[in-house]
Amino acid sequence: MNKEIIHTTHAPAAVGPYSQAVKIGHLVYTAGQIALDPATGQMREDEIQLQTEQVLKNLTAVLEAAGSSLAQVVKTTVFLKDMGEFKAMNEVYARFFGDNPPARSAVQAVALPLDGRVEIEAVAYVD
Repeated sequence: MNKEIIHTTHAPAAVGPYSQAVKIGHLVYTAGQIALDPATGQMREDEIQLQTEQVLKNLTAVLEAAGSSLAQVVKTTVFLKDMGEFKAMNEVYARFFGDNPPARSAVQAVALPLDGRVEIEAVAYVD
């Protein structure tokens, strides 16, 4: 199997030496997405709900570039700067994933890239 590097301009460019996603076989592994607006390169507002929304829009763009979608996500990992914001993040997350959410882990991190409040990575399948 060949490893395919995924890149899209509809999500923020990598802020380090990594790929937005890697596809191998019928699986795609995304890098963690933060709340950078791909059009401006700026972080979204500080509010956790707005950051979560931008993160999931970025994740959607990366998955679509790989030929997948949020509906095909089997596992996510959510990194939160403050676990006290779990409920607010979860409300936005639920809107994006609906009635068939993927498996998920959520952890608090001391710090996230560019001082973000939330970062989400995913594993999804590709038809």
